[in-house]
Amino acid sequence: IDTLHPKASACTDQSPVPPAPLKETSFSIGLQVLFPFLLAGFGTVAAGMVLDIVQHWTVFTEVTEVFILVPALLGLKGNLEMTLASRLSTAANIGQMDTAKDMWKMIMGNLALIQVQATVVGFLASIAAVIFGWIPEGNFKMGHAVLLCASSVATAFIASLLLGLIMIGVIIASRKVGINPDNVATPIAASLGDLITLALLAGISTEFNDYANPMVCAFFVALTPIWVLIARRTPSTREVLYSGWEPVIIAMAISSVGGLILDKTVSNPNFAGMAVFTPVINGVGGNLVAVQASRISTYLHMNALPIAEPNPAPRKCPTPWSTFFGSGVNARSARVLFLLVAPGHLVFLYTINSMQGGHTTLTSVFIAFYLAAALLQVVILLYLADWMVNWMWHRGMDPDNFSIPYLTALGDLLGTGFLALCFHILWLIGDRDTDVGD
Repeated sequence: IDTLHPKASACTDQSPVPPAPLKETSFSIGLQVLFPFLLAGFGTVAAGMVLDIVQHWTVFTEVTEVFILVPALLGLKGNLEMTLASRLSTAANIGQMDTAKDMWKMIMGNLALIQVQATVVGFLASIAAVIFGWIPEGNFKMGHAVLLCASSVATAFIASLLLGLIMIGVIIASRKVGINPDNVATPIAASLGDLITLALLAGISTEFNDYANPMVCAFFVALTPIWVLIARRTPSTREVLYSGWEPVIIAMAISSVGGLILDKTVSNPNFAGMAVFTPVINGVGGNLVAVQASRISTYLHMNALPIAEPNPAPRKCPTPWSTFFGSGVNARSARVLFLLVAPGHLVFLYTINSMQGGHTTLTSVFIAFYLAAALLQVVILLYLADWMVNWMWHRGMDPDNFSIPYLTALGDLLGTGFLALCFHILWLIGDRDTDVGD
């Protein structure tokens, strides 16, 4: 533990003084988060528009299980890229990337690690999609299963590689410019993640044929041992390679349930308008909670409270009051992030509307329900982040690797669930204007 936290032994007797980078005002947090938040939001808007278009392509109409893959693969960026960004931000902030040699070692280890995780999760996501698709209909098509496997693994692998490289560039650049990588890296991962992943999934699943599919599956699976060997050489990634599977796989399962809700809702012609908003509400909630989780985690690392003291003082469960109205820097950032939700979503709704996306006219009733769903989702997520990151820290788990996958997956589930609920309630109270844009 002392090797993880060089300050741990020095700080046991007096309360540690937070290092310089965390002296942030609400205004400076807001300013640093705002640009990446809007960028990420426009990324999710673009992803929503793409989903709106590709849902009519032959592969999506013939192999409907591809829809179940969508949240699971979009969730990958939460599970892999955001945890990568969070790990590297923490490493950069506590000085583990100051020399070129250290930096390259961290980068190679982390890239290899996410390739292993992407291949495995892509494979498992395709199995989940096959099972979810097979249960209601009862007929199993081998061709469909192999197509799902190939598109899922190839999409996960290529998207993770591209995003991993972009992430590393962003973190190194933000260190050079002197802004806190925590505020910038995760939303940028998110903005490009949705768009790249959806475009790749649509393109790849359309391009492949019956001969290429098994070859593609075999090729990416055969590469896995090479990545494992590279990832084992860096201590910080070796630990994740052995212990970091649980959150990633459970998160994928949670997201797939969201995929099932999406599949069942969008397939009802009355609720076709939901497709374009799903990536937006899920993305925005996930981005905001990822920033908060990453910040709390860095705060704990930098204040060098050692992970899992032998007998941790029983920490009271945070109250919603302490999460949002406390005096600490984390409560301050929770307030700032919460205040971004409504204005952000209004901008994104206006953008979708002006680009004639979706099938729903933006009535004031629809906007009110949509914002209520979004605000509720983010309040729940920020409160869970405060509780979960601290809880994991006291259990001796590194929150960088464990909290973000759970939180973004819950964001997907809550976002999709609340959105479906909105459309059902609006249908019941007679706001039935869903055919516009068909």
